[in-house]
Amino acid sequence: MKTMKLLLVVAAIVVFTVSTAFAADARTLVSLNGQWDIAEGGMDQPPAKFSHRAPVPGLVDMAMPCFESPGSAVSLDERKDRKRPADPRREAFWYRSTFKLKGPLPEVARLKINKARYGTKVILNGKVVGEHGPNFTPAWFDVRPFLKGGGAENELAIRVGASLAQVPAYLTEGWDFEKSRYIPGIYDSVELILCGAPHVINVQTVPDVEKKAVRAVIELASAATAQVKGVVREAKSGRTVGNASVEARSANKVELTIPIRDARLWTPEDPFLYELVVDTGGDTSRTRFGLRTFTTDPASGRALLNGRPYFLRGSNVCIYRFMEDAKRGGLPWDRDWVRKLHRRFKEMHWNSLRYCIGFPPELWYEIADEEGVMIQDEFPIWYGGRPDAWPKEITQQHLAVEFTEWMRERWNHPCVVIWDAQNETTDDAVVAATLMAVRGLDQSNRPWDNGWGAPQKLGDISECHPYRANRKNFFANFANETGIPDIGPGTGTRPFVNKAKPPYLINEYGWLWINRDGTLPTLTVEVYKRLLGEKATVAERFRYYARTLAAKTEFWRSKRLCAGVLHFCGLGYSRHDGQTSDHFINVKNLTYEPNFRRYVSDSFAPVGIMLDFWSDELPPGEKRDLSVVVINDLYENWSGNVHFRILHGTKTLAEQTQPCEVAALGDKRLTFNLAVPADAGRYTLEAALVKKGAPDVRSLRDFTVLTPEEREARRNLAEGRPVKALSVLTKDGQTYRAEFAVDGKSDTRWSSEFRDPQWLAVDLGAAQAISRVELQWEGAFAKAYTIQVSLDGENWKTVHATTKGAGKTEVIRFAPTQARWVRLQGTQRGTPFGYSLWEVRVYH
Repeated sequence: MKTMKLLLVVAAIVVFTVSTAFAADARTLVSLNGQWDIAEGGMDQPPAKFSHRAPVPGLVDMAMPCFESPGSAVSLDERKDRKRPADPRREAFWYRSTFKLKGPLPEVARLKINKARYGTKVILNGKVVGEHGPNFTPAWFDVRPFLKGGGAENELAIRVGASLAQVPAYLTEGWDFEKSRYIPGIYDSVELILCGAPHVINVQTVPDVEKKAVRAVIELASAATAQVKGVVREAKSGRTVGNASVEARSANKVELTIPIRDARLWTPEDPFLYELVVDTGGDTSRTRFGLRTFTTDPASGRALLNGRPYFLRGSNVCIYRFMEDAKRGGLPWDRDWVRKLHRRFKEMHWNSLRYCIGFPPELWYEIADEEGVMIQDEFPIWYGGRPDAWPKEITQQHLAVEFTEWMRERWNHPCVVIWDAQNETTDDAVVAATLMAVRGLDQSNRPWDNGWGAPQKLGDISECHPYRANRKNFFANFANETGIPDIGPGTGTRPFVNKAKPPYLINEYGWLWINRDGTLPTLTVEVYKRLLGEKATVAERFRYYARTLAAKTEFWRSKRLCAGVLHFCGLGYSRHDGQTSDHFINVKNLTYEPNFRRYVSDSFAPVGIMLDFWSDELPPGEKRDLSVVVINDLYENWSGNVHFRILHGTKTLAEQTQPCEVAALGDKRLTFNLAVPADAGRYTLEAALVKKGAPDVRSLRDFTVLTPEEREARRNLAEGRPVKALSVLTKDGQTYRAEFAVDGKSDTRWSSEFRDPQWLAVDLGAAQAISRVELQWEGAFAKAYTIQVSLDGENWKTVHATTKGAGKTEVIRFAPTQARWVRLQGTQRGTPFGYSLWEVRVYH
């Protein structure tokens, strides 16, 4: 053990050194990535002793020896109040490295820290260079006055704040109500840019797919007179396909338009890339781009890729949640792993991702460019649905600085197709004003998504999150859904600026999460109790999750009313006290949970199929027509067969086949005749797309044929029966009637007035034996209540009493008891509101 400690100390004092030479009149990029010294301390000065080592890029929890509990740990109560807790052990972490530069220094030397949190301060050779407050955008520093050339040693120190408490109140901090740790670090690359003048500060490529050309907007560090040349090459082959030049005459911004010979467009199916080389005589910059445009058509509600309708299919990556995952390690910075991850996503027929509530390292965008994955790039803002949720210290002027830095870094990536300003924040006045102020900077005119705020311009995205599994009878209610989501701006629940319908983009749905080890995150414990019972096995849960998620995906896609369908989520954390999870069982090896891979991939197939069937039970021997919908996301017509079967286990009981042709980007509905088996049991309906040379694509639904006795046992005796309540709430013109608690609908509820006590009583119509009551609470639940029964509606007997009501869905069992009336008597509310129930169910 002593020997190990000695080795660690020796390793800690080894100095990281980069030696490089550079040409006088060309740009040289010096990577400073690698192992750095690191120490904890205060905000102002570096500590005297550095006894740890950590990778750059990375996070401070990767340091060796390990620091004790680095970063902010946020409790559930602190999450509710959105506090910025401090790290009790330190204010800051300081990184230190040394490097040497051979020869004389060039005219320009700039340091770029791609991303670091929480805030950066740079000291070079003992001199303070400057600070950069934002946590999610690049920090640029002019280090030429502080740099040593001629082979002398340079010492670079970079400070990052240790916790959210170090983030100034006027800057965004990346708040996420479902995160528990905020780990600091330099989590993206660090590099030196060395060159002569005129120096290229930024290049924005503006593709013109119609003219097969690219316009380059070139920003110089200062007004200069120079010949600026631009050359376009194919990124892989290096073949020159276009060039142009322009005279910069005392200007700091010039433009070039370069026609491209034999041009190829960038698409997810063919992610062809070019490189633009800009030469000023003193500096040479290289910018990769794709010949790609992305807009929307408000009239049809569809996205347009390169001027043609294109359906988005995909998922979400919550990189900042993954950064607190126990299995994360160095995976986010492993280029091979990140590439494999995106390829695994494309195996699911996904062409799009939302990088959700946070930005990954820049190498992720490079890989998305190369692999052909379109990105909805979401700025890490999530302040929730309260009307006063927005931090008053963050003004439009402050946020515009962060948004501008974000756009300038990202606008040449063909993968980035939507600027996503925020997540699920309704107090959006500052965000809305900011995005309108900065959107003109992007000369490609990508659409914006304002989260749950108001879309600000015709054609902007309306973000929708139609979670359904936490609603009563959610699966059966798909039979009544219109296909227009009802959770998000412009969907009936939230206003939007323009009267025209915006393009709807579903980028969250599901609410059936299961952790990688089969345990349940907090948001789905009660959901699975209600859906499968408390004794359901892990295998049963995984199968139900995959089959139900596939059915939901089929539904939203087949309605053709949304520009895209992106599920939640493809990568996040997995922990027992977490709220969500992803679908891997081994995240390092990127092994999907088998049911997810088997069933959900078919639901995202470009040519997809949906059984329009949403019942769980059918009467024996019934005959009915059954609809099957086939959709085609491709630009060419599809023809093949639709094969329909009824299965009992692996045995085929009946089958039918119909030929099918679907136009490009079209859909078609077919009808099959279903004869329900006469015998009780569990059965499966299967509709499959069959085409020679292609794998089958299937849609599956399970249903049960019950005996008369089983049907009676499962019947909700309270549904549709007369009901009375002590009070009903009327608010904002809406009355929450007592009968809404027994109507069997997913979107209606009873609520009492806001006082104790309250009661709700259901008349079952006749005396009968009952033994179970289920209460599906809205947020306003009862902490103390009784369940009472009566034969005459006047004399009551208590069969259950509790002072520990927890809300959500409560299942109350008791000995079989004769009753005509069943009454809930609430004596203590669990919230300041009333008592509110989505549904009361009574069973034999």
